[in-house]
Amino acid sequence: MSGPAAGTASAATTTDVVCLGESMVTFLPSQPGRLADVPSFGRGIGGAESNVACALAAAGHRAAWVGRVGADGFGEHLVETIAGYGVDTAAVRRDPDRPTGIYFRTATDRGTDTHEVAYYRAGSAASAMSPANVPYEELFAGRILHLSGITAALSADCLALLRELTAARPGRPLVSFDVNHRPHLWRGGDADASVLLELARRSDLVFVGEDEAEEAWGIVGAEAIRAALPEPSVVVVKRGSAGATVFASGLRPGPRSSIAGGAENAPDARSTEGGGAGNADTVTHVPALRVDVVAAVGAGDAFAAGFLSATLRGLPVRDRARHGHLMAAAVLTVPGDLTEPPARDHADRLAALDDDAWGRLRLGPGWTAADRAPEEVRTP
Repeated sequence: MSGPAAGTASAATTTDVVCLGESMVTFLPSQPGRLADVPSFGRGIGGAESNVACALAAAGHRAAWVGRVGADGFGEHLVETIAGYGVDTAAVRRDPDRPTGIYFRTATDRGTDTHEVAYYRAGSAASAMSPANVPYEELFAGRILHLSGITAALSADCLALLRELTAARPGRPLVSFDVNHRPHLWRGGDADASVLLELARRSDLVFVGEDEAEEAWGIVGAEAIRAALPEPSVVVVKRGSAGATVFASGLRPGPRSSIAGGAENAPDARSTEGGGAGNADTVTHVPALRVDVVAAVGAGDAFAAGFLSATLRGLPVRDRARHGHLMAAAVLTVPGDLTEPPARDHADRLAALDDDAWGRLRLGPGWTAADRAPEEVRTP
């Protein structure tokens, strides 16, 4: 099949979110230090889109991951591990000629100068994904299709695939796009900036960090980011410790458009002109939580998963962002990229706190224990 046909998605879909992208085997250092000095590594998995799928499945949603792995042991490990989180991996393809990607990283925060990552993904099985070899029926079977800018950087064929999947057509599921600007993956020049802007503008729901928008596009501030992305119905600007600002407007007509509505229910939101399809925006700012960070990896993927989870449930915009913060806090308080999220009723209680109580929360390791009430979460 060379491309998706109009109306491919079924109205009787059984999948909540389908995530497409590369997942790799990750080698995690046994101790801090330079890669040259670390004596041994433990094996894990890494991949923005599969992280989102795993977090959503662990939170009780029907999630699928679509990717391409080598016909090798590392590929089997990836598929088995991701499936172990409850993710549907039936549409993953095995490539007999290309290997599964792997990478090594240091223990330090990726935002610091001492952080090192050594990728061995050039020519990987995932980089061969293209409009000609992906299972469109499975990709378009969910209520949401989640993509990221990382896939666009892997190869010209992968970029062509993302352009196909973000093209407007009848029956397309709601497209969620995490910009995920990774300059080291691109092949030089300014192509990354224009490509990521193009794909974001073709999507329905966009996640973008304030810092990456400045780095990629030279755009400073949440309002300016929204002005550069007028088409998406929802734009989530992640502002680090300052929290998140969500711009939400009415969705385009479509069979699943209602799942991203609800902006009118956002408490304390203010309206401004602009927004997707020429509708007025509701702008909602949600402060971040104070978190005792164990490892600053995987938080962006977890935030996206929490926001998507609350979107699927039709919660108000404020609560969608709060669930994003809570899911990110669960990952930040463990060593790896993935963890068991808080129980839904526990997260709902925290997300429903008034602004003062939300501002007093401080979350540390172990906070996701299901038997903890909100008042038992450690506060200053």
